[in-house]
Amino acid sequence: MKGYEYHKPQTIKEAIGLMEGLENAKYIAGGTDVMVLVKQGKLAPANLVSLRNVGELLYLDLQNGVKMGARVTHTAIANNEFVRKRYSALPDGAGVVGSRQIRNVATIGGNICNAAPSADTACPLLVLDAKVVIVGKSGERQVPVDDFFLGPNKVALEKSELVTGFIIPAFGDNTGSAYIKHARRLAMDLPVLGIAARATIKVGGSEARCKDAFGAADDASGIIECLEAEGLVFEDVRIAMSVVAPRPMRAKKAEEAVRSKAISEKLLEEIGEIAASESQPRDSIRGEAWYRREMVKVLTKRALLRSIERVIRPDSTAFPNRLW
Repeated sequence: MKGYEYHKPQTIKEAIGLMEGLENAKYIAGGTDVMVLVKQGKLAPANLVSLRNVGELLYLDLQNGVKMGARVTHTAIANNEFVRKRYSALPDGAGVVGSRQIRNVATIGGNICNAAPSADTACPLLVLDAKVVIVGKSGERQVPVDDFFLGPNKVALEKSELVTGFIIPAFGDNTGSAYIKHARRLAMDLPVLGIAARATIKVGGSEARCKDAFGAADDASGIIECLEAEGLVFEDVRIAMSVVAPRPMRAKKAEEAVRSKAISEKLLEEIGEIAASESQPRDSIRGEAWYRREMVKVLTKRALLRSIERVIRPDSTAFPNRLW
């Protein structure tokens, strides 16, 4: 491992100034990705600019949506009760990154800037319409997270620019979200596939009967039949997929196909098919392309149902992993 200079700025301005004047330099926060690459010899920076002492990057504002700094850890996100209830997809993703020890130091900014197709917080931020806050020598700008990802390990950052935080809009009580990570084991594994969904719904009939349907030990068909009988309609939908393309991506054709439609078994099957057709998976050691396409169909349906459940049962703390 080559040696490097380690710089410890105290402010965002100081960090950007350092990066502007250094050659072959890289920002580092939690270091759970950067240091692995350095030790493997895949990354050889002459300078590391640490963000650990930059207090401006550590905040979590829950007024009128979510505003959070890039240094917020995955553990802080996963354990925040308000975020878990109103922005469920994000703690779903943050809570399954690596191990507990990694989540305690790994930051949301680092996970997104690494731009891995398998990043567990990427799909949740996509379905939550998040914006990335970026600061550079020319000032601050905001970029939709969908435009931030350019490809594997490539993001829309200019030299010396720094991701300082994320902005997520507020959603009404009729909106729920979920992220499902499909992996070979429950911890310390990259996903074979990740699917996130956000659903804004309207129930024409009895919400109490919908709640009872989710509370009963029923299969997916029984639950969907009840929701259909109560006139549940998808007012708005977001679907995002990871490990099916060079970058985390939205399934925009599937979103359009389900918007303003009444729920039904046939509709959910069709949405899964459309999302799978939009995916661009490849064979890898963790899974073959055909398998990933098939699981897109399965997990899209599950993620949408779980998003609905989180609207219908907002006070529930346990959502069983039903084999829908």
